Amino acid sequence: MSPDKSLAQKIYKKLKKYFPEPKCSLEFANPLELLVATILSAQCTDIRVNIVTQNLFSKYKKVCDYVDISREELENDIKSTGFYKNKAKNIQETCRLLSEKHNGVVPSDLDALVQLPGVGRKTANVVLGTAFGKTEGVVVDTHVGRLSQRLGFTGQKTPEKIEQDLMRLFPKNEWISLSHRLITHGRKYCTAKKPNCEECPVSEICPKIGVSKKTERIIK
Repeated sequence: MSPDKSLAQKIYKKLKKYFPEPKCSLEFANPLELLVATILSAQCTDIRVNIVTQNLFSKYKKVCDYVDISREELENDIKSTGFYKNKAKNIQETCRLLSEKHNGVVPSDLDALVQLPGVGRKTANVVLGTAFGKTEGVVVDTHVGRLSQRLGFTGQKTPEKIEQDLMRLFPKNEWISLSHRLITHGRKYCTAKKPNCEECPVSEICPKIGVSKKTERIIK
């Protein structure tokens, strides 16, 4: 079944009203910091990542800083984000390639970004959209995927197919903000286990796919 484009746009219009200026919740000062933070955010909350990167970015300022340090030391610095061994490996190998092939600079090109270790299409879209303001696609993380299904924006299961549905439903100039709005809405109202439908700004028109009365959070 194809998504209802008219309903999707009505829902999104309301989300734009309630979240007029959504922003990336990861804290960063430049493209390299955002790239590293996004790699660290896999299977980890943005809150935890921001706690870790507060010290990390004071210690590692350039790609060479990540390359020249021992793997063990980098692992210890990012340990609390989980899966730290794999993340440390990806960060170091990514920074090595940035040094060897891109003059130590994060490329603003999708094809170049996805060639870096630990960087898939989602991470590349985060960096392109948030650091460079370039719209190549829609970031589909856990929040975006879950809300897109619940709001009826898609019936697909994989990030790649969900992204394609979102790109068809909404104009390109909304793709970057779309992800930030869905993530913000998911954290404030449309949580995974107990969505706050009673206070949700789009509750009246939301199809509530997969939400039962038992799972709605009732505010007394």
